[in-house]
Parts: sequence; structure tokens; C-alpha cells
Amino acid sequence: MTGRATIVAGPLACALALAGCQQETKAPEAVRPVQSLLLAADLADDAVAVGVIEPRYKTNLGFRVLGRLITRPVYVGDLVTEGQTVGTIDSTALELAVRAAKGQLAKAEAQFATARATEERQRTLITTDATTKQMLDNAEQARAGAEATVAREQANLTKAVEQLGYSQIKADFAGVVTAVGADVGQVVSPGQSVVTIARPDIREAVVDIGPDYPLPLEVGLPFTVSLQLLPAVQVEGTVREIAPQADPATRLRRVRIALSNPPDSFRLGATVTAKLGRQQGPVLRLPASALLVKDGANFVWIVNQPASTVSLQKIDVAAGQTGARVTGGLAPGARVVTAGVHSLKQGQRVRIEQDQQP
Repeated sequence: MTGRATIVAGPLACALALAGCQQETKAPEAVRPVQSLLLAADLADDAVAVGVIEPRYKTNLGFRVLGRLITRPVYVGDLVTEGQTVGTIDSTALELAVRAAKGQLAKAEAQFATARATEERQRTLITTDATTKQMLDNAEQARAGAEATVAREQANLTKAVEQLGYSQIKADFAGVVTAVGADVGQVVSPGQSVVTIARPDIREAVVDIGPDYPLPLEVGLPFTVSLQLLPAVQVEGTVREIAPQADPATRLRRVRIALSNPPDSFRLGATVTAKLGRQQGPVLRLPASALLVKDGANFVWIVNQPASTVSLQKIDVAAGQTGARVTGGLAPGARVVTAGVHSLKQGQRVRIEQDQQP
């Protein structure tokens, strides 16, 4: 009996062991489909922006007082010198105000002279007890009041004379008239622009650049600016000013490029093209969905060919308006996963479904 039980137990143990091995064997992991992007370098030096030549300094001249414009001897395109009169309004009311202020000042001075003489007479009489202390105090008070009135009328006259000078506007510097905002006979309000004068000696290129520009905009970025009609005429420049926000309608940002000794052919209003002035390295851009942030560092999943497995790689990026610009850790030609980066594992097999544009 014992020998037969041993013989039966042997095959049973083998069957149980074989069943346990089958349970431990796992099904092969499924190949995961992913979206990816094949990195290609953008040619930064091929990006061109179109703009115009504008003056760096220009002034809108207007009157400080209300009046009717009677002369405006300059027109668009005229050259003006520093201190030249470029507009005059009717000064009749202002001249009358000056005459009235002079009359009031003369009256106040006469009253002050009378009050001062009265005070001196009271001081003489008080020594012989021919008057009272109250009378002397009243004379002193009247003299002080008359003196204050003279000071006030002098200030009024100074103000009236100054306002009379506001009847003319003069050029603050030598330049060229670029715009006129009022004609002779028109009543102009205080602060209304009548003539715009620009300095033609200091010019700059003004261009509008969109969010898809290959490099981030920053002050000091070099550009080469050329005339659109004469591309051979070029001048170097650097970014001087960048608009803090884009235009809500066009999504373009206005950029002002300071020019270094522009030739005379770079006239105000001329159309120009601007491109990056130095050869930049390859510019690699990634969509934000491709980045995996861990412990403050940036990573991407790289598809390894021909095994079609993924591996995690650390990279350096700079934030951009439409994604991220790679500054280190990747080279052109690498294939990067662009979706589902949080659910992948190291060495996982993938299947490329489609390419995504950066």
C-alpha cells in the first residue's frame, strides 16, 4: 500500500508544479501607440520681419490755452529750426488780460503807497500823544494788507504775461514736420496736437514680430536691416525696445531696432526688412505636452530605434510663447514622445502612430 501511494503522489506533485509555473508566466506587455515628433532645426537666420523707418524722437506740439489758430506756416515735410514759431492763435483776449493785470497792479501800488504814508504819519503823531495806539495798529494793518495785495497783483500780471506767450508754439529742436493736426481758422483746445516734429538724424526700424519667431525676443538681440526695394543696402542694429504685450487683434509685438549709422537712403517711412544679424545655432522647439517635470528638472521620452522602446532623457529648455525651446540635451533627428508622457515606463515598447508639428 505504501509503495502504491508513493507512485501516485509523484505524478500529482509534478502536475501541481507544472500548474504553478503556468500561473507565474505573465502575458507579454502590449505595445503602446504614441504620438511623437521628429526634431528638426529651425533656421533662425531665415526669419524675416517687415517694418518701416521711424524717428526715435518726435514731439506733438500744441497750445496750452484755448484759441483760434490764425497762422501755421509749416507743412508736412518742412524742415524747422530750434525755436522757430510753427503756430499762432488769436492773442486778443490774452493781451487784454495783461492790460487788466497791469491796471490792477497799478491800483494796488497806489493803495499801498497811501497806506504806508498813513502808517508813517501815525508813528510821528504817537510820539506827541496826538493819536492813539489803536490808530497806529490800524495803520500798520492797512499797510500790510496793501503790501500783500501788491504781491498778489504782481503774480497775476506774471501769469497773464506767461499765458500771452502761450499764443505761440515753437519747435523744441531742429527737425522735420511729420504731421499737422489743425488748420488755420480752427479753434484748438489746450493740449490738442497741431504740429508733429521729428528728429531725422536718429532713426530706427519698427517691425511687428509674431509668436512663432524661432528665437525669444530680448533687448540687445542683433539684426540686419535692409531696404525692401534695395536689399543690398544694409545696416546693423540691435533691439532697443519690445512692446510689453502683443496686439490683441494681430498677436504681433512691436519691436524697435536701433540702427547704427543708417545711410541717407533710410528715409523716414521707408519699408525695410529685418533678419537676425548673426548666425545662430540650430533652434529646436518642443510642444509643452512633451515635457515631463520631475524634481524641478525637465525630461522627455526618447524613442529608441529600431527597438521601438522609450528612454527618459533630461534636457534644458527655455520657455517660449508657443512651447519650449531646447537649449541643451537634445540634437536634431531625435524622436520625442509628445503625448501621454506621465504614463510611460523606462524601456517600454511603443508604436509610432503619427508625427506632431512643433
